[in-house]
Amino acid sequence: MTTLPRKLTAGDQLRVIAPSSSLQLISDANRDAAIDRLTAEFGVRVTFSEHVNETGPLGTGPVAGRVADLHEAFADPDVSGILTVIGGYHVNQLLPHLDYDLIRANPKVLCGFSDITALQCALLARANLVTYSGPHFSTFGMREHNEATIEAFRSAVFGEAPVGWVPAEVWTDDEWYRLTEREAPERNEGWWVLQPGTANGPLVGGNLGTINLLQGTPYWPDLDGAIVVVEDDFESTVHDFARHLTSLLQTGIAVRGLVVGRFQRRTGMTRDVLRHLVTTAPQLAGVPVLANVDVGHTNPLYTFPVGGSCYLTADPGAVEIVLTRH
Repeated sequence: MTTLPRKLTAGDQLRVIAPSSSLQLISDANRDAAIDRLTAEFGVRVTFSEHVNETGPLGTGPVAGRVADLHEAFADPDVSGILTVIGGYHVNQLLPHLDYDLIRANPKVLCGFSDITALQCALLARANLVTYSGPHFSTFGMREHNEATIEAFRSAVFGEAPVGWVPAEVWTDDEWYRLTEREAPERNEGWWVLQPGTANGPLVGGNLGTINLLQGTPYWPDLDGAIVVVEDDFESTVHDFARHLTSLLQTGIAVRGLVVGRFQRRTGMTRDVLRHLVTTAPQLAGVPVLANVDVGHTNPLYTFPVGGSCYLTADPGAVEIVLTRH
């Protein structure tokens, strides 16, 4: 059985770390807005790790500083939860240097997504720790249209009850951190039932390209018999996603269900193309598949437990995902 960290409560200290891109990537206005939102919504205290502002040619700080900050956040008894600044690249540089025994002995909420998927998979594989794929610290700096993201985070990391997901009413795909005025949200057409069925089991996943970086390493998570969540950003074309999915399925895993996050517009992915990819993959025969789900690089961004469990219903008349252990 995987280890669930203690739920967060008002008054807890959240430590912000930069295992991927540096805090220098974030504007002062975004940083201040994120602190204000976290404080107002959850009553938590936000602190920053020692090396969070360090950077280098690749936009990340030195490996030693990033590792030290992660270790210190887990070891500090006054820290209850950990948020990553943002994604980016190169979190996998840290994985051979982490003290998994230290982390296993001090289970805490850790939340982020995108490149952070590599860290989350490693913590599941090596420390048996459930982490949370969900908003970064910087995500809380979004000025508008962030309510559903915040409520999904609240339910997953503050609440004990099962969390039922339903499709968001609206969604956005804009560079909100660069804009003085946000674009109007678009009406959500709902989740796509690419293959019908139900599934119940362990829940694992995150950014597809990042998961695949771990093939053949000691940090590869156990996906066999799991409901697997995959998503990718605008840098992943239709062809990139297709071959990444093929590569994942060729590892020999037998998944119980597949959840595909909503694509950014620039990917060019369509329902018909994605249906073709799914229905022609022999490894997915008879597997329920939901797509256009509210996870990934659009908003809202729902939070799910990497290493928890869920129940999935994929039926044209009723779609639902319930986080049963989070």
